[in-house]
Amino acid sequence: MSIAGLDAWLQTPQGRYVMAWEKARIDATVADLFGYNAIQLGLPQFDLLAQNRIPLRQIAYPSGQADVICDLRQLPFSAHSVDLLVMPHVLEFHDDPHQILREIERVLIPEGEVLITGFNPISLWGLRRRLPNCPAGFPWNGQYLSVLRLKDWLQLLGFEVDRVSFGCYVPPCQHEHWLRRWHLIEGIGERWWGFAGGVYLVRAIKRVHSMRLILPNWKRQPAPRKALSIVSQKRGELHGR
Repeated sequence: MSIAGLDAWLQTPQGRYVMAWEKARIDATVADLFGYNAIQLGLPQFDLLAQNRIPLRQIAYPSGQADVICDLRQLPFSAHSVDLLVMPHVLEFHDDPHQILREIERVLIPEGEVLITGFNPISLWGLRRRLPNCPAGFPWNGQYLSVLRLKDWLQLLGFEVDRVSFGCYVPPCQHEHWLRRWHLIEGIGERWWGFAGGVYLVRAIKRVHSMRLILPNWKRQPAPRKALSIVSQKRGELHGR
């Protein structure tokens, strides 16, 4: 299922502003990640794996110009076969985000990484959705997930959140003129209220804890008899004294 209104929004000043920040952050993050298979789920309009060095990079999406056309709830990849997954704005615009996360956990290798972007409900962008004159289309019609909730979901599946980045502190203006005029607030926001950026990037690692074999007592090596006899001999000498 494609996201209604996404294509048109990406051509607006708002869309270009958000995607410029997300693409720059994702490019910087994936540049140093290695492996054999990398998958981008969603947003086929942008190649968010372009700066990655993994040899096999594919975009999966239910429609459009994707390398793999599939239902994101049933990924056509083998278990433990993907090293890196990039997922831009999928969970908040899908009716079954939990199943998508379960599929991500299934296909990622141990220590594999997932990058997730989303709109932050604790921001000026999240506040805009609550105003009475808020438009009904994208991106205001999504079910925004807070970073805390997303962390809880990931931890239940065995992921460890490694890093969270926030960006886009400028109010969600529709015209490029106002976006430029508010640009000075970016630095202020990053320094003083970093958690309130309009969008976020979460980097998480799939952890698989190893087992430690505890042997029963009868498997342990008994102490040498010679050592025991020496100890008993010394005790006898002490009693004789």
